[in-house]
Amino acid sequence: MRSRRVEYSESTRQALVDNAVELFTKRGYAGTSLDEVVKRARVTKGALYHHFSGKQALFEAAFESVETRLVERLSKIVNTPGDAWEIATGGLRAYVRECLEPSYQRIVIHEAPVVMGWERWREAEEHYSFGLLRAGMQLLREAGEIDEDLPVEITTRLLFGALSAGASTIASSPDPRKVSKDVERTVVRVLEGLRCNRR
Repeated sequence: MRSRRVEYSESTRQALVDNAVELFTKRGYAGTSLDEVVKRARVTKGALYHHFSGKQALFEAAFESVETRLVERLSKIVNTPGDAWEIATGGLRAYVRECLEPSYQRIVIHEAPVVMGWERWREAEEHYSFGLLRAGMQLLREAGEIDEDLPVEITTRLLFGALSAGASTIASSPDPRKVSKDVERTVVRVLEGLRCNRR
């Protein structure tokens, strides 16, 4: 059994991260102060510094929280038994819909490249999204849905690039819902171009 102190520490950290996600989503990194975060989380500044070295560390924890939730939702789709093609295209469509979420748009797409730096942001994106996409492509390969001559790693990277560009386009659009439908249709069409068993 875990001690109450450990549970309290974890709940404090989670409260800080949850409130940081909310504030960073609404106001961005520059518009959010640590004082606001601790006030909303109902903890002391000392408690914040016990868990995080500063504002950037807190932002990175908020980024990880948003990405982890996304991966958990998409993993449920990808790991569902059934037709490999339907699972893969369902996962792509779900990802594009997730790009409409305000926290994903603001924290992951708009703020993270600036706050974390381009290289670190790309590495983090690959850690979360790329692995899931690669698993989907491997699933299609094993099911005989994509040509064996296409290398999974390179194919995944090219598709990942297309999805990343699509996410940025959605987040920057004055009409994200309309653009998300266009992105979804286009990405699925690209995937269909890789299919060897046309039905």
